[in-house]
Parts: sequence; C-alpha cells; structure tokens
Amino acid sequence: MAKLGKINRWFLFWTIILVVSGFFIFSSASLGELARNEIKFSNIAFNQIFYGLFLGSIACLFFARVDYRIWKKYSFVFFMGSIFLTLLVFIPGIGIEHGGAKRWIDLGFVSFQPAEFLKIAFIMYFAAWLSRMKNKVGTISWGLAPFLLFFSLLAAVLLTQPDTDTFAVIIFAALAMYIASGARWRHVGIILIIGALLLYALCLVRPYVKQRIEVMLNPSLDSQTTGYQLNQSLIAIGSGGVWGRGFGQSIQKFRYLPEPIGDSVFAVAAEEFGFVGASILIAIFIIFALQGLKISSGTKDNFGRLLCLGIVILIVFQALINIGGIIGILPLTGIPLPFVSHGGTALFITLVEAGIIMNISRNSRK
Repeated sequence: MAKLGKINRWFLFWTIILVVSGFFIFSSASLGELARNEIKFSNIAFNQIFYGLFLGSIACLFFARVDYRIWKKYSFVFFMGSIFLTLLVFIPGIGIEHGGAKRWIDLGFVSFQPAEFLKIAFIMYFAAWLSRMKNKVGTISWGLAPFLLFFSLLAAVLLTQPDTDTFAVIIFAALAMYIASGARWRHVGIILIIGALLLYALCLVRPYVKQRIEVMLNPSLDSQTTGYQLNQSLIAIGSGGVWGRGFGQSIQKFRYLPEPIGDSVFAVAAEEFGFVGASILIAIFIIFALQGLKISSGTKDNFGRLLCLGIVILIVFQALINIGGIIGILPLTGIPLPFVSHGGTALFITLVEAGIIMNISRNSRK
C-alpha cells in the first residue's frame, strides 16, 4: 500500500462510494429480473460481479500503479484496435443484434459491447494527439480539420450500428478536451452547428430520435408506446416521495418499469430511497467530477491533464444523460448509469478509467 500513498485519497474515496452504492442499487433492481427470469438473472449477476466488479477492481489497481504516460506511446495502436473490434459487430456469427441495433460481440462464454473500449481508446489517443499539437490546435489545418475528421470517423463507425448515445458522449468529451487545449471559439461554433445539423438529419432518417425529443417535451404523448418508459420512470420516482419505500421495496421494477437494471436503474433508486437518496447519488457524481477536474487542473503534463479531463467528462456526462432522460429533462437515450447499471464490460472499463485518473493524481506534479 506504500506505492498507493500518493493517490488522491478523496478521489479514491468517492470512487469506492460510487462502486458500493452502485452495487447495492443494482442488487435491489435485479430482483425484478429474478422475478421474471431466474436463469437470465444468474447470468446477469455473474457478469456484473465477476467481469465488472471483481476483474474491474483488479484492473483499477493495475492502472493505478502503472505510470499513465506509457499509454501515450501505444495510444494510436489502442485506438485502431478498438475501431477494428467495434467493426466486428457487423460480421454475422460474431456480432449480436438486439432491438434493431448491432452493438455486441458474442464470444460464447461472454458477450460485450466493444464501443466501451472505443470510448477510452479514443480519449487516450485524442489526448496524446492534442498534447503533440500544442499551439497548432487553434489553426484550421491542425485543429478544426482533424477534429472534424475524427468526428466523421466515429460517426461512420457508431451511427451505423446505430449507437447514437456512445457517439454523443465521446464527441462531448472530445470537444471539452479540444476547448481545454486552446481551440478557437469560432471553430467550436462550427462544430456545434455541424452537430446540430447532424441531429436534424438523424431526426429525418431515424424517426425514433424525433419521437424521443417529442416525448421529452410532452411526456403524456403516446404513454403506452414511445412514452411508456418515461411515464413509468416518473411514476416510480414520484411514488418514492421524500424518503422512499425502502431498500428492495420498489414496485415498478417487477412488472412495469422497462430495463430496471439498465437505463431505468435510477428510477428504481429514486423509488426506494426517495428524493433524498436520489439527490445524494447525484451529489456523489458531482463530487466525483469535481475531484477529477481538480486532479486535471493540477496536472503539469499536458497529456495527463487532457486525458484526466476526457475521462471525467466521459463518466459524468454519461451519468447526466441517463439521469436527465429518466427524469424527463433530456431525451431518453438508453445509455446506462455508470457504476450502477447492468453491464460487466461497462463497469470494468469505468473502473479502468478511474484507475488511470488515480495514477495521474500520483504523478501530476512530476
């Protein structure tokens, strides 16, 4: 433990709080799955505990010990490898299609979403690339044009699955890193305009994107079809009141709430722990973000500073999208809640990301 002495202990503390809180919330939410399908529940519980919590914790300790600067050298290889891995979802027999989306790879003994690896691999490579560009980032040739190239590459890989949620999270994190590295605001404005045009185009070619926006603006719209999940989430949150029904006492998770262990898990937490418990969970994510940003701002190495910033935005923006969608202030996307929702791969990668930030905090003054 002497080697871990220089880790930012507050960041470590709040990471542990999120992991423990997430496990208890997931455990309660998964009771709904147990009531529906006992065999499926066993597989879900094993994947979450073994691949996510157990292996993820080991990986977190590993990445917390290994100097983060070594990943800069191999970042391009990681990025290209993650692109190749993500493209495998389109190969019959390897990729799995669920709900009209091709986002998973089946290895027989386990299935996973390769886009989770793409998120951290791209952020790592983009941080390395920005740190090399230095003062050139504010130019069109070495700043705006490459960003739009990355934008197009990720769109081609992710929007064809389709995985709009992951694409949005990565681009938002990349944009924050781009701004922090010295981008010109007019270039940022151009990117935002292109993003708005892309969103408009998606609304035209994919009606469900438009429907999600309409449901957000009017939750009572199609309450039994496109608006069903949002309405059931709001019922769960409202029935929790101030203090909640109590741990394990959610009613909505058994019959009414879609994906109670997935993107609707925050609604289960709000029903069982009430407004107070839900507010505490949000506060923990905010403190986690502030601690991460503090580490980023105190890091002298430009690569470490941008990498830490990108990872923090990846995690916290995903939480914002999930919670915002469940309470109806953002379109419902289906993106999971970090540290809490089902997904062994997602939890594993999130703990890897936390481990990298811990290592950056150890070496931030060097």
